Amino acid sequence: MKRGNLPIPATLTQPGPISAPPYRIETQRCVIRAWEPRDARLLDEAIFSSLEHLQRWLPWAVSEPRSLAQRIEYLRGARARFDRDEEYTFGILALDESRVLGGTGLHKRGGAEALEIGYWIRSEVLRQGYCSEVVTALTRVALTTCHAQRVEIHCDPANCASQAIPKKLGYQLDAVLRKRARTPTGMPRDTMVWSLFAEELAQTASSAFRYSSFDASGEPIIDALT
Repeated sequence: MKRGNLPIPATLTQPGPISAPPYRIETQRCVIRAWEPRDARLLDEAIFSSLEHLQRWLPWAVSEPRSLAQRIEYLRGARARFDRDEEYTFGILALDESRVLGGTGLHKRGGAEALEIGYWIRSEVLRQGYCSEVVTALTRVALTTCHAQRVEIHCDPANCASQAIPKKLGYQLDAVLRKRARTPTGMPRDTMVWSLFAEELAQTASSAFRYSSFDASGEPIIDALT
């Protein structure tokens, strides 16, 4: 039989486009939702309270603190990019939404079939499992709701807490790229690239993680917590 007549394995078929994620995700301890301009003061407080910690690892934090007007403008832009399916940036909030616990996102930086998860957590709730909880939820959302073929996490090798998240959640270390990124002070640094493929999800804790998710109108997509 000619090779051209053989069926193409499912793993080699052309992947479809990535679908948009939910606007709101609820876990047992927090709300992960698209940023809104009304979050400006809460975000200000979260960043200012953690500025020393954030400026150690995140280049964007070097330009902090910003004015309230700048913060509102950023949040308006973040929501617009979310609505245009360009980039999906979320706030991490307490269940009653009275406090910002951090920020996260699903970023289209790895090609047409991949999403990259980024995250930061305010300093006073570090080492309480919030980051693992959020990344676990977004991993499942990316590979099931969004239909990504691959999820990536990039981190600084010196940031032991950050690299512990993908390792704990079953991601594999693909590579350490030498001097491909910059520290907040502008010095070249290495980058660890972790990945998890859709067919590997079932072997991880993320596959059984319970959460609820909702679209832009508030209608449930997955309602697993009730």
